[in-house]
Amino acid sequence: MRIGSPREIKNEEHRVGLTPAAVRELTAAGHTLLIESGAGVDAGFADADYEASGARLVASADELYAQSELIVKVKEPQRQELDRLRPDHVLFGYLHLAAEPELARALMDRGVTAIAYETVTGPGNSLPLLAPMSRIAGRMAVQVGAHHLEKPAGGMGVLLGGAPGVAAARVLVIGAGIAGTSAVEIAVGMQADVTVVDNDVGKLERLASRYENRVRTVYSTADAIARYTADAALVVGTVLVPGRSAPKLVTRDMVAGMRAGAVMVDVAIDQGGCFETSRPTTHADPVYSVDGVLHYCVTNIPGAVPRTATHALVNSTLPHVRSLADHGWRKALERDPHLAGGLNVQGGSLRHPAVAAELGRSDILAPATPPTP
Repeated sequence: MRIGSPREIKNEEHRVGLTPAAVRELTAAGHTLLIESGAGVDAGFADADYEASGARLVASADELYAQSELIVKVKEPQRQELDRLRPDHVLFGYLHLAAEPELARALMDRGVTAIAYETVTGPGNSLPLLAPMSRIAGRMAVQVGAHHLEKPAGGMGVLLGGAPGVAAARVLVIGAGIAGTSAVEIAVGMQADVTVVDNDVGKLERLASRYENRVRTVYSTADAIARYTADAALVVGTVLVPGRSAPKLVTRDMVAGMRAGAVMVDVAIDQGGCFETSRPTTHADPVYSVDGVLHYCVTNIPGAVPRTATHALVNSTLPHVRSLADHGWRKALERDPHLAGGLNVQGGSLRHPAVAAELGRSDILAPATPPTP
């Protein structure tokens, strides 16, 4: 199969869909690899690295799309990329269509087969292709939050860990999944006063057992979230509902009740955000203020650490890329029901029930049938 990986053009997106090591594995299996020149430079992979691994460099995205059958990307297609897609293309990457109805319609109109990393499942309803980026985003959320709490960055001017004789700053993490647990890990390491809320008691029990008295675990209710946001210096939102828009757990009124100079980091912004006051931002212009509270809502947080993030992502995606290339998308999905969970668009229809239901409720798109290869 002819597999193409283009240079990402989303604002400040520096990751790349395939590493030279992945190219070597795929070419050894008999596939043709096309890499757009410069695609991996920002992640630390030179064109020469790809050529040495067996890839053929192409000069432009137009050429890459024209010659490829399977397109392996990181982020959703941008406006100028959509016109390059054809009905015979298989697109494999992050899509987040529940929060992007216009993109969903565009992919349907082009007849492309679109398989989304974020809805590929694993044992126990896990999301193995989302997990590595969730870990990185959760860790970075505390890192960027701590930075923006500094006075020169617009924050209230506090250190998360405090100082001898000075109390540590209060951090609220909403959601105890992979991203939330990663955020807790870093916040505890920075010696902050950490509270985590979730409606899964089992997850709270695991965190309480791991961190003992270093983390406060609270069952998630609107009252609990309102109480702990009011005193927090940093709020990290990590709530995810697979295939659906994130619920708005922090209301505008709660934000209005927070302390001036507090920081909110919405890790769920790819899925629409879990704060009512959230709107997408970029690495070039990452924050804005609502009622004196800074909001960091960058839609591709791991793009800031592209070398680490690309390695982590491709470690998880490569077996699925290999399966799609070896067997074709139909047979690959028949063989692997977990990969079949990634099918979002095919033949002009939405094929993922949760995505279809989410967009159908907005009267933008009608719900489609469940995924069938």
